[in-house]
Amino acid sequence: MPPPPQPLSRDLVLEAAIRVADRGGVEAITMRRVAQELGVEAMSLYHHLPNKDAILDGVVDMVFAAIKLPGAECDDWRDAIRARASSARTVLSQHSWALGLMDSRRNPGPATLRHHDAVLGVLRKAGFTLPMAAHAVSLIDSYIGGFVLQEASLPVRTPDDVHEVAGSILEHLPADELPYLTEMIVDHALRPGYDHTGEFDYGLDLILDALEARRTPNPDTPEPPANAPRPSGHPRGPTWPTLPQDLP
Repeated sequence: MPPPPQPLSRDLVLEAAIRVADRGGVEAITMRRVAQELGVEAMSLYHHLPNKDAILDGVVDMVFAAIKLPGAECDDWRDAIRARASSARTVLSQHSWALGLMDSRRNPGPATLRHHDAVLGVLRKAGFTLPMAAHAVSLIDSYIGGFVLQEASLPVRTPDDVHEVAGSILEHLPADELPYLTEMIVDHALRPGYDHTGEFDYGLDLILDALEARRTPNPDTPEPPANAPRPSGHPRGPTWPTLPQDLP
């Protein structure tokens, strides 16, 4: 006999919505399709989430929960931000539909707010002024989101793909008319060991180095009091986190 169906829950509904979006994009998320994914009637979802907007808010928060927060184990602020950026890139590469959704919601969930607070905390404790911390978040997250979108659009995924595509371009490339593009392909992209994915770390390091040059060391930056009120919304600018390891 097949095992009894798992009782429906809010998390199960949100995980199903993410699977639907992974296959068809965020526009594919509807109460009916999520219910079909779970093998239940659409009406049963309303016991856990009142409408589609609530599902969208929930999947955004679940995506944020999946991104690794910058932890206290990193002594250097750049190491902490670099680890968080790498995690965000991994998560968003798996769920690129979330990029246009994550900053569009007006009701950020607890994981979203914790994520923003942790990132800002790393920067403020490192001595960044409040305006500089805001600039840093916007710049870093714009870079992550842009790189993920670019990767999702590229016709290459592996070094073998690069050689195939670049070789095909070279066959029809007038080298005498386009010498610099020819040089880039022959002497860079087609060199052994080239991997476009490594460009992410190089660009991120450039950003972090530039921010470090403008950082104002302030070791006396006070810790916020434990009972300090938390913001009701998320900061301006794109900000992204790592999905739980067990998330489908």
